[in-house]
Amino acid sequence: MSKNNISFILHKPQLSENIGACARAIKNFNFNKLVLIDPKAIFPNDKILATSVGAKDIINKSRVFKNIEKALDGIEIVIATSARFRNKNIKHINLEDLKKIDYTKKIGFLFGSEASGLSNNEISYANYTLQIPTNPKFKSLNLSHSLIIIAQFVSSIIKIRTKPFQKSKKVKSASKKEIQSMINLCINNLEDIDFFKPKEKIPIMMQNLRNIFYKMELSDKETRILSSVFASLGKKR
Repeated sequence: MSKNNISFILHKPQLSENIGACARAIKNFNFNKLVLIDPKAIFPNDKILATSVGAKDIINKSRVFKNIEKALDGIEIVIATSARFRNKNIKHINLEDLKKIDYTKKIGFLFGSEASGLSNNEISYANYTLQIPTNPKFKSLNLSHSLIIIAQFVSSIIKIRTKPFQKSKKVKSASKKEIQSMINLCINNLEDIDFFKPKEKIPIMMQNLRNIFYKMELSDKETRILSSVFASLGKKR
């Protein structure tokens, strides 16, 4: 079990101050991986570095991506934070449920932008959604505040856990990149047979497909098998 397995992923962050504060929060609890997806602010900039205070090293080695799929390559479990319940077939968890997560896997905590949070499309890439308990009449939390609550909680879990999860060394979890490649193969075959009808429902159908495959927590072997199945079905037409 290692804190190096955990990434904090900011989707389209808007304010430089929040990015810097998130880096500081990450370092406060001895984590080191910050990932940004399409930040609105120029990255890095002086305001980000100033707000990060002593966490400039986190900023300097952070990774920046243009889209969510690339950002999730190599991540095995994605936990999306949301202030509202989603009417989706996805498992909703609370802070206490984080104690059940296997931290020997590559974990990514996904945070939405300050203005709009995460859309249903972005949520569809997650294995779980996590809601931080707050005042029901005032649920909105600052981005960096949300991150530091989760960072502190996960840090305490890792610190007190004495026994790692036991699993066969022969079983390797599929990465998000491997799963997404499999999903794309499935989607391409479905498009070839004109499966997606009507057109206005295509986005929600895509979201549902990702929800199905991501929450299964497939191994790399299982992902290869399913990819072979989808490829074979395409050849049969």
